[in-house]
Amino acid sequence: MKRLAKYILAYSLVCSGLMSCQKQEEVQKKVVKYAGPMLETSNVLTLMSDSAQLRLRLKAPLEQIFDNGDQVYPKGVNLTFLDKDGVTVINTIKGNYGKLDKTKNLYVVRGDVQVTNVEKQQRMNTEEAFYDKNKALIYTEKETEVRVTTPTESLTGRGLTANQDFSRYTILTPTGVFAVDPAATAPAPTR
Repeated sequence: MKRLAKYILAYSLVCSGLMSCQKQEEVQKKVVKYAGPMLETSNVLTLMSDSAQLRLRLKAPLEQIFDNGDQVYPKGVNLTFLDKDGVTVINTIKGNYGKLDKTKNLYVVRGDVQVTNVEKQQRMNTEEAFYDKNKALIYTEKETEVRVTTPTESLTGRGLTANQDFSRYTILTPTGVFAVDPAATAPAPTR
């Protein structure tokens, strides 16, 4: 009887040992690859130059860098393009979210996007815009609603392409032109 009990105990220990090895193999097979950011930085200021001249300033409250080199700005991004002197602001692109697709060298800006040419006092408002660094172009998708405001008029439409400094632009499908009275004053802010 004692011998039978010893065999049963030994058999159950061997079986449980084999089962625990099998469970460990299953656990090892279920490894999940991490797809989140590899690096996060707060209050980012990135300066980019060309021929030792400051040309672009990027500010963001949070920057996330991923394994593939993409950079995401989930709390907003502000790109400021500078003149050859590195001081004078030519234009800006602002949005509530931004991403740099490293392989395409393409910025995607979303959420209350504003593109402003400071010198010409032109501003575009939309929900999504792209800045292609290779082609020096700012554009939107064909269906994206845009509004361009100048000192004398407000233009609306769908789709836009523009040069990098937003001094020349084309609205792909214009839907309206509204004259702006430069002599009119803006209403006083309400409290």
